[in-house]
Amino acid sequence: MTRVAIGGTFDPLHDGHEALISRAYELGKDGEVVIGLTSDDLARRRVHPVADYRVRKRELNRYVTDRFGILPEIVTLRDPYGTALTEPFDYIVVSPETRPVAEKINELRRKRGMPEIEIVLVPFVLAEDGTPISSTRIKNGEIDPHGRLIS
Repeated sequence: MTRVAIGGTFDPLHDGHEALISRAYELGKDGEVVIGLTSDDLARRRVHPVADYRVRKRELNRYVTDRFGILPEIVTLRDPYGTALTEPFDYIVVSPETRPVAEKINELRRKRGMPEIEIVLVPFVLAEDGTPISSTRIKNGEIDPHGRLIS
């Protein structure tokens, strides 16, 4: 059975996140997708305020259920690596921004004598202005979750 890992804060959930999640479910269509969602403690380390874990989890559940017709498996990330250091996974789906975390996961897995996880890179989804959609840009009021310019 194919196992796919993906992780993030997902606040607010935007088209870039949706591209990552969609790719994870494509890869895991005959298996299992595990979504790591950052805990409130881990999320508080970000530069901008982040919605409560329960709110972010509810939005992820809604999106995955509406889009793929299944209730997602969501685990709490208390550190950047989550269960990727202890459980078997075939793929880890990342953006260019999160690729270094996946590379670190594989480094730590090698040191533990575990097989590497294949890193699947999903390119940034670009906003109308040609720059990546990001939660920071959305929270700063530059763009909406679909990358449309606000102003």
